[in-house]
Amino acid sequence: MSAVSSPGVPGPAAAGVPHVLDNPALASLTGPHAHFAERRGRVLRYPVDVSPWLALPDEPDARDWADLAALAGPGAEVPLPGFRGEVPDGWEITFRIEGVQFVDDGLAAAPEPEAVRLGPADVPEMLDLVARTQPGPFLPRTVELGTYLGIRRDGVLIAMAGERLHPPGWTEISAVCTDPAFRGEGLATRLILAVAHGIRERGETPFLHTSAENTNAIRLYESLGFRLRRRTAFLAARAPQRPARDRAAVPVP
Repeated sequence: MSAVSSPGVPGPAAAGVPHVLDNPALASLTGPHAHFAERRGRVLRYPVDVSPWLALPDEPDARDWADLAALAGPGAEVPLPGFRGEVPDGWEITFRIEGVQFVDDGLAAAPEPEAVRLGPADVPEMLDLVARTQPGPFLPRTVELGTYLGIRRDGVLIAMAGERLHPPGWTEISAVCTDPAFRGEGLATRLILAVAHGIRERGETPFLHTSAENTNAIRLYESLGFRLRRRTAFLAARAPQRPARDRAAVPVP
């Protein structure tokens, strides 16, 4: 979808020139997150204990798919976030949900006095909170991707949010979650606005992704000042069990 130009929202891209948010993993791994990049040919990915996101070229060819299969390993399942093209014969789509991408269009970003900075020493608690709330992938080294803020009560981590993808000029807000016993207190809102404040302080613009079916999250994001930029998809595919060359492409169902 096209977006109307307004503060924080990218306007129409020049003809034939994709916006960095159209392939945010590629823009991140060739930009501010290049130091994380593992590469084979034109295929890039984060280390498997940092993030499941990987990046294909905008129009991958047979060699790119062969490089991806070699990078992943025979029969491995790989995420293909945002991919809407064709997968080669021999690849199996294993997961697919429709998603949406939102961008800052007037957030009332502000620091959160109760929030604390989270780091590597907090990872066990962060992983436990993620396991109980299921906000999306969060791995042992995900905390290295950017700033993570949390709120504690009686010393226990009960809510958090942080930064993930980092295309030039943009930072994704991710891992927003609250312990079920503390929902309804607005903790997620406060943390989102605090993380957004830090992003804005660097002169960058916040954005985020969620499932198109997550209507509660979408209502929250829109109420805070996020606006829909584009629809996308989150899918995964299983690599062939053996290397293949020049297989025909088949549409993603």
